[in-house]
Parts: sequence; C-alpha cells; structure tokens
Amino acid sequence: MKNLEELKKSIDKHKKMKLVVVSAEEDNVLVAVEQAYKDGFIEPILVGDKKMIEEINKKNSLDFEGVQIIAAKDFDEAAEISVKLVNRGQADFLIKGLLDTSIILKAVLNNEWGLKTGRQLSHVMLYEIPSYHKLLMLTDGGMVTYPDLDTKKQLIINAVEAARGLGISPVKVACLAAKEKVNPKMQATIDAQALKEMCDAGDFGDDVIVEGPIALDLAISYEAAEIKKYDSSVAGDADILLVPNIEMGNGIGKAISYFGNGTGAGVIMGATAPIVLVSRSDTERAKYYSILFGSLIASKK
Repeated sequence: MKNLEELKKSIDKHKKMKLVVVSAEEDNVLVAVEQAYKDGFIEPILVGDKKMIEEINKKNSLDFEGVQIIAAKDFDEAAEISVKLVNRGQADFLIKGLLDTSIILKAVLNNEWGLKTGRQLSHVMLYEIPSYHKLLMLTDGGMVTYPDLDTKKQLIINAVEAARGLGISPVKVACLAAKEKVNPKMQATIDAQALKEMCDAGDFGDDVIVEGPIALDLAISYEAAEIKKYDSSVAGDADILLVPNIEMGNGIGKAISYFGNGTGAGVIMGATAPIVLVSRSDTERAKYYSILFGSLIASKK
C-alpha cells in the first residue's frame, strides 16, 4: 500500500468490526467515527456521558441513528464497560475518547476482565509519506520509553501483527541505530544484532526479515544503501522502523508529520484487541484512518 486511502480496499464491509468509543463525549473523535460508520466500515458503540454525547451529535449534525449509546457515570466506568464488551466478544476493538490514556490502559490490564495477553503493550504508528514508496510503520514513539532487548522483541512481534493485518508479506523490520556496525559502547547496535539473530533463528516467523543495526537513511533509501554498499533486502524498503528509545521514535514521527507532510494512523498493540489511540492534535483524517487501521487488525484476530 502506498497511501492510507488504500486501507478501504482491504476492509470487508460484509464483516464489519464493532468499535467501542470509550468516553465518547469528544467532538473530533465522534466526527471521525461517524464518517467511518457512514462509509460502512464499522459498527460503533458509544460509551460515556449520554447527555453530552447526544449534545455533541446534535451540534455537529452527526447521524448515529440506531447506534447503541451506553451511559457511564465517569471515565473509570466508561473504560470498564468498554473493555468488558470486548472481553465478552460483544465488540472487536476500542478507540480512546475524552478520557486519559492511563485510565483505559488500567482497564485493559485488569486481571479479572481485561484484555491482557502477557505481552508488552506498545504503540504502532502507520505513516503515509509522499516521498516514500509505501506505508511505513514506526514503533515505539509514544509509549515504551527505553525498551530492553526482550521488550524490543515484543515490540517487533506487536508491529509485525499489525503489518500482517494489512496483508504485508514479507514484513521487513529495520532496527535503527546510529551506526551499521556493532559497537560495544552503543547498546542499540548490540540489541539490533541480537534481534537479527533471533529472526534468523525463526523467532518471528518465516515471513519476517529483521535487519540491524541499520541507520535511518539506509532503511528508507535505496540510493543511500548503494552509496554505502549496504547489502540487505530491508535497505530502502523497510516496512517497520524499530527505534531504540522513545526520543528517537517521537522525533522521527514528528519529523514525518511536520517536515515530510506525512499522515499517521496509530494503535496500541499487545492486548487481545487493538486500541486506537489518537492525539487531540491529530486531524480528523488521521483519526479516521486510525479507525480503519484498527478495524483491519481486529478482523485478523
């Protein structure tokens, strides 16, 4: 896929995923959800302050006729109701509304009725970049701060699951570092080499290629790889960028959006269902495509 609009072609409208909007009293989220609903891609369930939700719908001329609205007295109850719906198989995935991320994650990790898998939760961004020849994923620039080797392995597993949801095969993963050679003083290079060896041993599946350590320019530019004589099938053709820390991930993500005119779609992976996580500063277009991204992943669960 070259652009986010192509996500639409992959969604089976005859098997619509049920999306729970957690604390749905958020204007921009409801606008994006309504668009995805009108376009026939999802079946929404709205959870939260029923009066506020209805007022927002009226103010924005949103048509949720026939859509279930479940009242919740506060953010904690909204999160619990929403997560339980997915846990019981009554819904397929979640999107964060007005509540803080910490509240929804606390519910997701509940031992009794949560959505735990035993895996690390992590954030995966999917970017449409005009100057890149296909969609590009980035993890983790928004959630996991300083992952150790085992955590990085889980980040790859989560991101690969998201990539498979889009039908990507083989999945090419670039473990980013400042240098292409292992340096004992640079932990990112050591971990990248170890992750590549895990892949060679079959830890990520036959459809995954992990390369590292590899610098950003080599991961996304055939020309740079040729100049530096870096021979790898991942070079210039990465599907997933694994960053060594949140600063690099956040910086690359912001650069893609503001310097590269990119558009992103984001989800949290590692639970039994994807959680669409969008920033309030995100455009309605980004929120809309995040919903489609989450729907595709949920349909493969």
